[in-house]
Amino acid sequence: MSKRQSDYLNSLLAPTEPLTVPAELQAEAPSPPPVLEAPAPRGMTLLGRESALARIATGEVRQVTQLMLDPSRVRIWRGNARRQDALSEDSCRDLIDSILAEGGQKVPAIVRRVSDDADFDYEVIAGTRRHWAISWLRANNYPEMTFLAQVHTLDDESAFRLADVENRARRDVSDFERACNYREALESYYANRQNRMAERLNLSKGWLSKMLTVAALPDWAVKAFADPTDIQLKAAYPLAQKIITLTAKETRDVAMEKAMIATAKRLSTEQARRRSRGEEPIAAAEVITALMHPDRDGKEPAVLFVGDSAHGRLALSVLSSNRNGVTVRLHAGSGANEAELAQLLRRALTALQEQGRGLQP
Repeated sequence: MSKRQSDYLNSLLAPTEPLTVPAELQAEAPSPPPVLEAPAPRGMTLLGRESALARIATGEVRQVTQLMLDPSRVRIWRGNARRQDALSEDSCRDLIDSILAEGGQKVPAIVRRVSDDADFDYEVIAGTRRHWAISWLRANNYPEMTFLAQVHTLDDESAFRLADVENRARRDVSDFERACNYREALESYYANRQNRMAERLNLSKGWLSKMLTVAALPDWAVKAFADPTDIQLKAAYPLAQKIITLTAKETRDVAMEKAMIATAKRLSTEQARRRSRGEEPIAAAEVITALMHPDRDGKEPAVLFVGDSAHGRLALSVLSSNRNGVTVRLHAGSGANEAELAQLLRRALTALQEQGRGLQP
């Protein structure tokens, strides 16, 4: 995390009022181990205590309440961008193993108190994977595991900013999830004022505008992808722009819109077919190309093969294949390493062979 983001996060977590531990939960708070040292002279002890109190009073030292909680008494805040239904043992395996290796959760989540639901005492603002992992461990042979959390007093807008700054560093929170989260927050917390929202989140106004544009993708376009998490900002932004333009009142293109919708339905059906057979889905880049050029549907495609990196970004595409050879483009910024690119090239050659466009001996 950069210094700018770190300062921003610290300002969010700065308490506006003293934090106290309720009497019924005080027993749950871990007490620090005793420190054995030679007794200091009485005068120096009093001076040290006064100095410590003074530092707390001036804000130089901050007191933070940490509790060991039963995760079943903690719900997930509805304003978090992460898709809870996407969390599983496989997606959280690294975190589960880390918690077991360390003998428990070491990095606390951020929670706040709730009073509108008798079934829960707190809700998670940041740390939903930690909450899921601890819940899973308790249900799978580790009932002694507890959920470590810091308690903060936050309004909804502050909670949203806090959750957002944590999600920015998470690769498993996709651009589309964040974009949809931003669209909801724009209306709920910022009265649809993008400039105000960009200032509060310390974001570029242009970048935020692009995210909100991608969030406006209609359902029929989203369903063409194998999974909404495959939708990445850089690749999907031109598609979102095109759809907005052709559906706007002033620039309406009904014929193109119908063609795109028909192509999206065909892609959605094919994705479902491949999913049911355990086959590789249609890559996100290929979906975008098909939707951008629905007039080529059924004709020779503009790109013969496209392959995404593990990060969901376009890494390799085959532009042409004829008797003179195959033209391959390696795309910058995909995050793919040499091994991934080699694997994608093998897949491309196989796909060309199946299309009857393979290299001739």
